[in-house]
Amino acid sequence: MALDLSDFEVVWGFCQEHDIRLLVPGNEDPLVAGITDFIESKASEIGLDIVVAGPSKYASQLEGSKDFSKAFMMEAGIPTAAYQTFTANNVHEGADFIDSLESPYVLKADGLAAGKGVIITEDAQEAKAVLKEMILEQKFGESSAKVVIEEFLKGIEISVFVVSDGKDYQILGSAKDYKRIGVGDTGLNTGGMGAISPVPFADAAFMQKVEDRIIKPTFDLLREKGHPYKGFLFLGLMNTNGEPQVIEYNVRMGDPETEAIFPRLKTDMVAMLSAIGKGELGSVAFELEPKTAATVFVVSQGYPGAVQKGIPMNVKATSIAESQYVFHAGVKSENGVLVTNGGRVTAVTVLEDSLDLAIKKSQELAQEIQFEGAYYRTDIGLDLQQYGH
Repeated sequence: MALDLSDFEVVWGFCQEHDIRLLVPGNEDPLVAGITDFIESKASEIGLDIVVAGPSKYASQLEGSKDFSKAFMMEAGIPTAAYQTFTANNVHEGADFIDSLESPYVLKADGLAAGKGVIITEDAQEAKAVLKEMILEQKFGESSAKVVIEEFLKGIEISVFVVSDGKDYQILGSAKDYKRIGVGDTGLNTGGMGAISPVPFADAAFMQKVEDRIIKPTFDLLREKGHPYKGFLFLGLMNTNGEPQVIEYNVRMGDPETEAIFPRLKTDMVAMLSAIGKGELGSVAFELEPKTAATVFVVSQGYPGAVQKGIPMNVKATSIAESQYVFHAGVKSENGVLVTNGGRVTAVTVLEDSLDLAIKKSQELAQEIQFEGAYYRTDIGLDLQQYGH
């Protein structure tokens, strides 16, 4: 049954009809719109015990508004890029701010824009033109009524995931994703072509900096403001010479990092999700598999552009080992035959003792997912080999 997730009354009705006691909002739109507050309020009115494993509408502004999140980071003293926010009222001042920065220039639509609201350009004149296009011509609709311009952070990107129940938190680990379609990080951006977890350079010293300078201040300030954070928190970071800086927050798990991190999670998933809503995370035994996970997405020909669907698939792997996973994304069954049903068709994940072996085995498993036009990147994780295994 397909629900309109933007219609909270429909979601609430479904929860009642099917006696749903655990609700896990998976993507950002309903969270930013306030589904957690809505369901919890409805349940409270009739004394129903429903656990919602997701942040409040207020806390979801960390992803829902770039201006809010940057101001929040500044207030909490969290390391991030210098920035200013512009609207139609002061759009012309944006040109002066662009001139004060070194290229490249980063412009971000304030609101949600389905991952398309960030423009990076080396040319100052182009940046100024894009600023006007975003605000005055509503390039991203209401999402770009405000635009954040910030300095470009240099380094290597890393994602860190945390889960919190409003009192306690657990770090779910680190991952590095690969967004561009082509080998060597070339070509168009995608929803994600693969990921590695953990990241070799994210050693204990680096992760301690992340915890002390970013995670703790984030949760502490939210509690001080009366909005304790419940749910998953994605930290998009830049490692600049060993120093972590925040690029962005997401108020949910990220893709394709989830496919690399969750297979490493030894903790019972339902127990963890239930504890988020009940405020009992501190009582959950938490354990991560120390092995390295390598995830490779197999995509349709033409992705991230238009793709043909309904192409018959042949999954050659006759047996999947305990440490191997095949996640079906753009797949459906027609008369008992698996066929493609989207751009990103499957993700394969392999857990191994070393980074090198995880990379090798994930490539071998990706080869087993066969259909006409199948494509996957052959370099997922190779750039991390320089940091050790």
